[in-house]
Amino acid sequence: MTKDKKFYANFFSLWKILVLNNVIILGVNLVDNIMLGMFTETALSGATACNQVQFVFQQIILGLSNTMVVLGSQYWGEKRTEPVKRLSVAAVFLSIAFSALLFSFAAVMPEKVVGLFTDSTAIIEEGVEYLRIIKYTYPVFALTNIILAILRSVESVKVGFYVSIVTLLFNISLNYLLIFGKLGLPEMGVRGAALATLIARVAELIFVIVYVAFFEKKIIWGRDDLHKVDYTLFKKYCKTCIPFVLTDGLFGVSTALQTVILGHMSEAAIAANSVSSTLYQVLKVAAVGSASAASVIIGKTIGEGKPLEKIKEYSKSLQVIFVVIGLLMSITLFFIRIPIVSMYNISAEAKDFANGFLLVLCVTCIGTAYQMPTNTGIIRGGGDSKFILIVDIISIWGIVLPLSFAAAFLWNWHPVAVIACLNADQIFKSVPAFIKANRYKWIKKLTH
Repeated sequence: MTKDKKFYANFFSLWKILVLNNVIILGVNLVDNIMLGMFTETALSGATACNQVQFVFQQIILGLSNTMVVLGSQYWGEKRTEPVKRLSVAAVFLSIAFSALLFSFAAVMPEKVVGLFTDSTAIIEEGVEYLRIIKYTYPVFALTNIILAILRSVESVKVGFYVSIVTLLFNISLNYLLIFGKLGLPEMGVRGAALATLIARVAELIFVIVYVAFFEKKIIWGRDDLHKVDYTLFKKYCKTCIPFVLTDGLFGVSTALQTVILGHMSEAAIAANSVSSTLYQVLKVAAVGSASAASVIIGKTIGEGKPLEKIKEYSKSLQVIFVVIGLLMSITLFFIRIPIVSMYNISAEAKDFANGFLLVLCVTCIGTAYQMPTNTGIIRGGGDSKFILIVDIISIWGIVLPLSFAAAFLWNWHPVAVIACLNADQIFKSVPAFIKANRYKWIKKLTH
């Protein structure tokens, strides 16, 4: 473990803000789930099926954002902000292009999109109602998150936290009013949840734009900066982002396929998966925050030109921190699972499934907390973006998904056993992550 006190102060200050930020972001989804679960199980399942598409999209935007952080943090380590502004042009352009593509699919074929995840007519109807409104959040969400990633690459992370608080407060208030029809408003059910999220996302974007325009000091955009295209940096960003987007996008698709598998087993299973996965995602932000903080620190350290021994020292210390965070996640999830599940107005069978799913996640989350930030924070943050893509293709697409499909539809295993198969890679991916991280061949300087 490093004795550099500045390292710990820097990591935990970034980690704390990033975790709180992500907790609040996911809190928006949790509020939607709990309130829709209190409304009807069908409304909850419909929104969940629809949100699997949104999750894939969010993972693609995450890939674009992480590319920005990895490249931008190395330039920030060199104290060069002009290339960061040039890179932001590429990031904004690609994020808007992806959001426009998904918006088009949602607008043209909503029934087919929702029908991928369930064959229940009632759930598809609810999902389509949700999708008709929620699709307008796609470009808004994309632009907001790319701007926050640009700021994160230069260690400006507090704005994301404040923005998320605004979003959560908007969403809770509007969900209550629109889902249940309070204060004289009509009872809109699943459409109310979608409308509340749309209004909250728009408020979020306005907040970020105002901050960047009037308060950001580390990186200041001029009026014409977004019109200046540096084609060398544009090509560099596009080339670097390919493995990022493929990795995060394929992970999003594989997660969506989990809902496909469970959604075709029973309605209780899809409702239970919604409950368990949403709660788990809220706790998983501890690992996500670790990955984001580690990526900034490693990228900046490489950009500063610090010696190899210092990078090794930081890497080893981070890996120990990741394991400790995983153990704390597991303990927390174990003790809060029953009180949270009891808040939902779902069937007894769905509650039993949800409890079983969460017990499986109590074990696998330890692996998640280690391998994910090691792969995406240390290895990918250090410049090697291809390793995690190869590992995910082999583990998820070569092992986990074929095994899970067989367990569900050939062998007719219990849904809890299927969930164990779907999350098994979180444990065994820790082995290649450990080996790769401690060979230090991932250290690459990406600036020019």
